[in-house]
Amino acid sequence: MIGTMGISSHANLFFVLFMLSFYVLDVGIATESITSSQSIKDSETLSSKDGNFTFGFFTPPNSSDRYVGIWWKSQSTVLWVANRNQSLNDSSGVVTFSEDGNLVVLNGQNQVIWSTSVSNISTDTTAQLSDEGKLKLTETTTGNSLWDSFQQPSNTLLPQMKVSSNRTGRGVGLTSWKNPSDPSVGSFSLGAVERGKIVQVFIWNETRPYWRSGPWSGGVFTGVDLMASAYLNSLTVVDGEVTYNPESGSEFGIFVLNSQGQVEQKYWDDEQKALEVSWTSKLSDCDVYGVCGSFAICDAQSQGTNGSPICSCLKGFEPNNKEEWDAQNWTSGCFRSTPLQCERAKDQNTTIDTNADQFLELQKVKVPDFSEWSSAEPETCRSQCLQNCSCVAYSHDDGIGCMSWNDNLLDLQQLSNRGLHLYVRVDPSQLQHGKKTTIIITVTVIIGIVIIVTCACVIWRRTSCRPAMKRGKKGFLCFKNDEPLKETGNKVFEELSRVKLQELLLFDFEKLATATNNFHQSNKLGQGGFGPVYMGKLQDGQEIAVKRLSRASGQGLEEFMNEVIVISKLQHRNLVRLLGCCIEGDEKMLLYEYMPNKSLDVFIFDPKKHKLLDWRKRCSIIEGIARGLLYLHRDSRLKIIHRDLKASNILLDDELNPKISDFGMARIFGRTEDHANTNRIVGTYGYISPEYAMQGLFSEKSDVFSFGVLLLEIVSGRRNTSFYDDEHSLTLLGFTWAQWKEGNMLSLVDSEIYDPNDHEDMLRVIHIGLLCVQELASDRPTMATVVSMLNSDVVFLPPPSQPAFIRVQNVVNSESAEESQRVCSVNTISITKIYGR
Repeated sequence: MIGTMGISSHANLFFVLFMLSFYVLDVGIATESITSSQSIKDSETLSSKDGNFTFGFFTPPNSSDRYVGIWWKSQSTVLWVANRNQSLNDSSGVVTFSEDGNLVVLNGQNQVIWSTSVSNISTDTTAQLSDEGKLKLTETTTGNSLWDSFQQPSNTLLPQMKVSSNRTGRGVGLTSWKNPSDPSVGSFSLGAVERGKIVQVFIWNETRPYWRSGPWSGGVFTGVDLMASAYLNSLTVVDGEVTYNPESGSEFGIFVLNSQGQVEQKYWDDEQKALEVSWTSKLSDCDVYGVCGSFAICDAQSQGTNGSPICSCLKGFEPNNKEEWDAQNWTSGCFRSTPLQCERAKDQNTTIDTNADQFLELQKVKVPDFSEWSSAEPETCRSQCLQNCSCVAYSHDDGIGCMSWNDNLLDLQQLSNRGLHLYVRVDPSQLQHGKKTTIIITVTVIIGIVIIVTCACVIWRRTSCRPAMKRGKKGFLCFKNDEPLKETGNKVFEELSRVKLQELLLFDFEKLATATNNFHQSNKLGQGGFGPVYMGKLQDGQEIAVKRLSRASGQGLEEFMNEVIVISKLQHRNLVRLLGCCIEGDEKMLLYEYMPNKSLDVFIFDPKKHKLLDWRKRCSIIEGIARGLLYLHRDSRLKIIHRDLKASNILLDDELNPKISDFGMARIFGRTEDHANTNRIVGTYGYISPEYAMQGLFSEKSDVFSFGVLLLEIVSGRRNTSFYDDEHSLTLLGFTWAQWKEGNMLSLVDSEIYDPNDHEDMLRVIHIGLLCVQELASDRPTMATVVSMLNSDVVFLPPPSQPAFIRVQNVVNSESAEESQRVCSVNTISITKIYGR
């Protein structure tokens, strides 16, 4: 009896466990992808490989409706919603595939309430959730992407997402929820607008502008007062597209357009297990678009300090409606109370004195909307506005160019930290008032400044440690002055003092010696013209690469300062990041982010490692280098000509993404300059363009030539400077040209990476390389055109003409020839040796 009862109990227990296992399987299924034969019920989910992102059904707070979406770690942080405007009223919904291969959401009656809506696709498709939080629909057999959720964002901008401009005035990227409990499309939308070459981000309330970022300067949006340095590494703008691209390894962060029309930047707080708001677009009423009307400026600080209204007319202007203005309704704006001199001259039919009017300078402002752009330099920008009576204001920024306004000045705001200088055209009488008082004040201020500066210099010379600028959560760093700085060090410090390197850290020698184990030989990564390069690790665990100027180096203060000044002003995913520098006595060092995969030549020219870079990865590297050069030439705050682009100066991060390095030879151009001449030829034999080598002329097209050589090296796996066809004395360029004429270009391709499926792509890339190395600079494409060609935006490629240097040149000395024939370089950071001509 007892035995029977025991068996019965075990049977019951087994039955319960068996049923429970089915329940768990039913409610807890979580996988990374589903195919066209599978589906996701309300209780099931898709998860990314790292487990951070989940795709499934959820219910918003204070709601009973069901939606399909993607969230981060918990359903309280929903990032994307599929069926925004058509909710489910029960838990009978299913995510599955339609007969034509689209991903769809069905309700309990098998009605489609949402679909990816891709036309002409394969019926054999797969849906997958990536580690970036992207839901992707791909063709199962080929892996080709058909659709992804980043193309149809909801209210959240995730890393790697883009906000595009449609170039017609309004490009929408994000749309707000109706309210926190209803993810249907709300009143507010966010997008980028590109007018001329000026890119701004807008938030619209229905069709009316609600908020504006101000113009993009190449590093920041100039109208965002608290746009801190973190943004520089997070946002990039190329061809009217704003991309959110934070550094790898940084905290998870997003931008959210909330239901009130505000953009919030949020970061994940591991302690609180929640997303915390770190910045919001609307900090005061002044952030509302056009709150003060035309020819008025909004200053939120004035209300807090003395109780005055936030809006005030510009000098020389008065309110259009005094009663409304006094009632703090400022939308009617202001009008010019004193006519301009040029307007009077027109009315009296007299000759216009173009210098009669003057400009009122406004500092640190968000410049008005509706500007017209030109590439004029500051003085030309001013004179152009002064000579045009319709021009009411102008502004100039190195990263933007010349902006002028011929109509009402709308949405003008006083900022506290950033902003631009705006020059408003006024009658000279508006600037004469208080002139004597101004002179007295000016003289007093100058005398005071002289006294303060003198005292500061004395104190500085007696101070043993000068803190450097603080960055992020790191502590102050300073120079080590156990002994007086020598003359070289003082010169460097004076040069650094002239440059406002707000984000650049000054490290002391002792910290770097500790980080590199006293510059031990085992930490040495390589040797360049600059000097040795060491791998190091700071106290916080950050790995760095340290370039230490050798006393025997042919390079010195000029190259050192050039690299510091140039790189510190550049921010792009395909440019190496400068972390800081060290100057102590004769010691001069540069600190970079450490690149574990070293330089590109280590891979493509190595008999064993070149197999690690397949055709797709090489294409990705070529495109990354091209985008980095495009940024230097056109999209950065400065116009930069690199002048030493080569395989050893392309560094590879842990994911083999390319980063252009070594800016010791770079030149900064003015926005209107397109070429320059030099008597000092620098660079590396084999990469130098003919006009530069022979005449000392260099321009953007010089970099294009170097890029073309590098492209052909990447495709072939052979160095231009060491590839010789003994029979015909051909260089790599000459060999490529010969194969082009014979219609046998694929013989150039590295045999380890050739794939018949990539036949057309390979031909196209080699064709682009030949276009870049044409002898005449005018025949070569710009980097903007090259990027379009690589992305197949340019369907027709013109035939190339004969490249330069197709035969072996006997112009290199024995030392440089020996240098050029090394199998590979192990330099993580390198500086090119200079060969005079």
